[in-house]
Amino acid sequence: MATTPNTPKNIRTKKNWFAPLALIVGLSILLLGEAYFGYRFHSLSYEQKRIKEDYSLSNNITFGIFSVDRWGEKISAVVDRRVKGFNLTAKQKKDMRKEVEKELHGLVNKAVSEVTKPQKTLGGKLKKLAFNSFVDVDELHAQVPSFAKTIVAKITSPTSLKRLKGVATSKLDELENQTYDSTDTTITTIEQNIYHKYHVTNATAYDRLVNSRLAQIKIETFQCGLGMLGCIAIALILWLFLRKSVQLHVPLFIMSLLFAVILLTVGVTSPIIEVDARIQSLEFGLLGDKIAFSNQVLFFQSKSILGIIGTLIEQPKPDAVLVGVLLLVFVVVLPLLRIIARGVHVSCGHLFGSRKVLRFLAFDLGKWDMADVMVVGIAMTYIGLNGILKSQLSGLNVQSGTLKTVTANNSALQLGFFVFVAYVAYAMVLSFILKRIDERNGPCA
Repeated sequence: MATTPNTPKNIRTKKNWFAPLALIVGLSILLLGEAYFGYRFHSLSYEQKRIKEDYSLSNNITFGIFSVDRWGEKISAVVDRRVKGFNLTAKQKKDMRKEVEKELHGLVNKAVSEVTKPQKTLGGKLKKLAFNSFVDVDELHAQVPSFAKTIVAKITSPTSLKRLKGVATSKLDELENQTYDSTDTTITTIEQNIYHKYHVTNATAYDRLVNSRLAQIKIETFQCGLGMLGCIAIALILWLFLRKSVQLHVPLFIMSLLFAVILLTVGVTSPIIEVDARIQSLEFGLLGDKIAFSNQVLFFQSKSILGIIGTLIEQPKPDAVLVGVLLLVFVVVLPLLRIIARGVHVSCGHLFGSRKVLRFLAFDLGKWDMADVMVVGIAMTYIGLNGILKSQLSGLNVQSGTLKTVTANNSALQLGFFVFVAYVAYAMVLSFILKRIDERNGPCA
């Protein structure tokens, strides 16, 4: 059997075949890594969004500060503590005894004056005579302190105080039952569902779980974002090392476009902006105690670019629908179309009859690609919205003797926004590379 000799020509053919294949395999592994990081990034971002939405629902101001039931519960608790903890001090008992003595002396004087006043009837005169004969007024006044002491001791006995506290508590409960709104059942249902969902039994455990999980998600999301950018950075570094290997430019560029597709997909589907306005704390002084509310959410929304577009399209106003459609076309559809056109132009543009159309899509369509404009628009929207919220919330900050409120604006750009910015920057680099390839090698290598 004849064997093929390893001539220089055959060796060059093997090298020409092996190098692109090795590059594609290596970049495919890197692409899978970016896809994994992108999937995790997207999943974690939406988990964070769901957790915050649940938290904002359970802590909504409608079910807190604006709820008559909540105020009733807190006021009742304060008054109940005051009633049950009520006890008279020695000084208070002494003051009470003095007041009782004063009243008893007044009653004695009133009774004496009533009996000793001039009488016109025979019976009245006989009563007056008997009173003057047998009753010593000074002795009555002398017995007043002992009577007062007995009365105060009886009133302040544990049994009497318990009876008085019971009467006050029952009246308070009766008043609380008469003061209510329609939120009590709703609040209970929402809390039970959320606590069951997160496997907790009370608000304290729920807050602790939410804060812990959000902190963990923040770290993991940041790591996934760095992982995606790391994969992109490696792909760009390869361009530096392979800039003179013309035969590898086409597969390297095609793979680079796939990196861009993943970056764009994650950028437009992950939350990019979060609006969170809340009353951090409200303290109201009552009977020497405090009625407190915390983390009362006024407004919360977290949106991705596709979420914003969907919200606009769902609006009943035609102008909002038009804006949503335009954003979809210029921010999502055209960038994807440009990526496809660039790949076709570099790899197999000769298969298409109209090269002008293909070149227009690959090069000139960038004039209509508004992804970079979207970045500026999102940033300006955030700056303007953040300023408005700070201005409005500052008017709710109150510092007075009985009322203290502290507001918080937790609105922020999310990591999804920075992923989208990374896509825009990466797309610009690919545009530069495409022009260099087109100038050096022509549309097809």
